[in-house]
Amino acid sequence: MKFRMYIVRLTLGVVILTVLLAALFQTPQVGRLYYPYQYRQTIEANAAIYGVDPLLVAAVIRVESKFNPDAVSRMGALGLMQIMPTTAEWIASQIGFTDFQEEMLLDPEINIRLGTWYLANLAKEFDGRTDVVIAAYNGGRGQVNRWLEEGIWDGKYNNRANIPFPETRNFLFKVRTAYRQYQKLY
Repeated sequence: MKFRMYIVRLTLGVVILTVLLAALFQTPQVGRLYYPYQYRQTIEANAAIYGVDPLLVAAVIRVESKFNPDAVSRMGALGLMQIMPTTAEWIASQIGFTDFQEEMLLDPEINIRLGTWYLANLAKEFDGRTDVVIAAYNGGRGQVNRWLEEGIWDGKYNNRANIPFPETRNFLFKVRTAYRQYQKLY
C-alpha cells in the first residue's frame, strides 16, 4: 500500500513538473533562448534584397548550424547556412562575386548573403512553394525536381514521408518546426 501511494505521488509530481516546464517553454523569453535570432541585421538586409522571409532564413540557420559560423558538416558544407563549396562558387558566379574563396563561407555576412540568394533562387524555380524550397535546399534541386516530376513526392508537407531521403524528410520537419517558432517569437 505504501509503495502504491509512493508511485501515485511520484507520477503526480512528474505530471505537475511536466506541465510547469511546458508552460515555461511557451514564454517568449525562454523560446528566444532556444530559437535565437543572431545576425538579425544581416539576415534581414539580405532577405529584403532577395525577397525571402528573414524568419525562414533564421530557421534554416538554426537547423543547419545552430548559429555557429564555423560549422563544418561531415560532407564539407560550411558556415551558418551549411553551403557546399561548389554550390557557393556557382552562387558567387551568379551574383557577380568574382573573388570568392571557399574560406569566405565561414564569414557570416558572406554565408548569409549566398544562402539567402540560394533560397530566393529555389523559390523562383519552385514557384514559392516553401516546403519544396526547404527540401531542395537540403536534398538538391535536381533530386527534388525528379521526385516531383515522377510523382514520388507531391511537394506537400503532409506527404513528406514520400521523400526518399530520410535526411531531407527530417530537415523539412525541423526547418518547418523552427520556422513556425520564429514566426511566433519574432
